[in-house]
Formats: sequence, C-alpha cells, structure tokens
Amino acid sequence: KTAQRLTNKNLAMAVSLQHRSLLLMLFSWMLIMTGKPATVAGLFQPSEWTQAHATFYGDESASATMGGACGYGNLFINGYGTDTAALSSTLFNDGYACGTCYQIQCVQSSACFSNVAYTTVTATNICPPNWAEASDNGGWCNPPRAHFDMSKPAFMKIAQWKAGIVPVMYRRVGCVRSGGLRFSFQGNGYWLLVYVMNVGGGGDIANMWVKGSGTGWISMSHNWGASYQAFATLSGQSLSFKATSYTTKETIIAWNVAPTNWGVGLTYSSNVNFS
Repeated sequence: KTAQRLTNKNLAMAVSLQHRSLLLMLFSWMLIMTGKPATVAGLFQPSEWTQAHATFYGDESASATMGGACGYGNLFINGYGTDTAALSSTLFNDGYACGTCYQIQCVQSSACFSNVAYTTVTATNICPPNWAEASDNGGWCNPPRAHFDMSKPAFMKIAQWKAGIVPVMYRRVGCVRSGGLRFSFQGNGYWLLVYVMNVGGGGDIANMWVKGSGTGWISMSHNWGASYQAFATLSGQSLSFKATSYTTKETIIAWNVAPTNWGVGLTYSSNVNFS
C-alpha cells in the first residue's frame, strides 16, 4: 500500500508538471499570435517588443510632468518619480492605459547608450496630437502613431537628450508596486471622485465599485484618466472599493479603505494590490 501511495503521488506530480508546461506553452502562443500581454487566471505576462519613437518634455527636474492627464498629482509624493511618460492617444486608450508600465529600448541611433538595455516607465499623461505638423515631422503623437513623450530624466537613461527624438522598441510589462492600491478623494458627500494609484500587475483599471458601510456595491463610472466617480450619498460611512484590472480582468476588494470621517483632498491606502 505504501508503494502504491508513492506511485500515485509521483503520478500526480508528473501531471502537475505537465499542466504547468502546457500553461507556459499557452502563454508563449498568445504572445506570438496576438502581440499583446497574455493573461491566464489573472497573471500578467509581458507583450512582444514593438517599434515606436520617443521624445521628451520638460527639464531634468521633471517638474513639467507633475499632474498630467491621469490625475496622479505630485508624482514624487505618489510614488511614480521621474520614470514616467506621456502616451500618444493611440496608446492612451481614453485613459484606460493610465498606470501601465513599459520597457523602452533605444535602437538604431547613434544617440543610444550602448550600455543600457532599456528603462522602465509608467504612463502618467497623454501626448496630444499636433495636427499643424506632419506625423513624421513634429506631429509625433498624431494617430495612429505609437509614441512615448518621456520625462527628460527617463529619456536621458537611454539616449543623449540632444537627439530630441530616437527610434525605440517597447513592450508592456507588469508593474511592480510597493504596498496596496491608493485612493485619492475629490468631490463631496453626494459625488465621490476617486483617483486610483499605485496599481500593480497590469497597472490599469477597467471597472470600479464603492460600498458604504450602509449601502451595497455601487458601480462607479470612468471619468477620465485614472479617476472613477459615483453619484451617491456616502458621507458619514466607511468606504470599501472593488476594482477590476483592464488587462488581466482580475477583481480584488479593498475593504474599509476610508473611515467614516473621510474627507476630500485626502488619500487612503489599502492592503491589497494586483500581482
């Protein structure tokens, strides 16, 4: 009987390893066939490398990058620092790309630093089209171009800044964040506007819900960038949030994020995040 149990255990281990191998083959197949991040059971996998171009805006202080269309405010205080980029509207996806992470590699230019493989940036802003300029001569962010307008410190990690613009290869990668999701409040007791920050995994949010201690789950609509809103009377209640990743479709719940005396202009941290 002991020998039989060992045989069964070994068989189960072999099946488990075979199952994992099949999953890895599935990941690889999805990457090759679609060129998009592969997701199975909520796991994020990098996309394939794709061609684009990169410029920069602002100076070495990156002060021009503060704020931005995603609504992250002070990028130093909120954990994003200077490793950021504004995306062309083709990539920005009406704000659903806010918080996504990219590896960017300078290629095919004498301005590229040969000893740097790539740098990693977070999408925090939009680079709007410039219809007064041709898309290949000044209108770098015009659709359908995929383009990264990087902070100057981020650009200077991969190329000489005097080049102005360089060809790059890029790919979506998972966002590695320390701590849980962060929720920055605006609005009032009857209209709650929430900016979602420090999002791990795919880095993006597709849907949000809020739950007061005296209500059920209330669906929040996408406002713009990384913000979601609910028209509901929630003052005097502790608040919980439910969020679904745009890329992986994984849903997590952050219970009791804000106390009953929550206020606008404040940011509340949770203890959960996407992996």
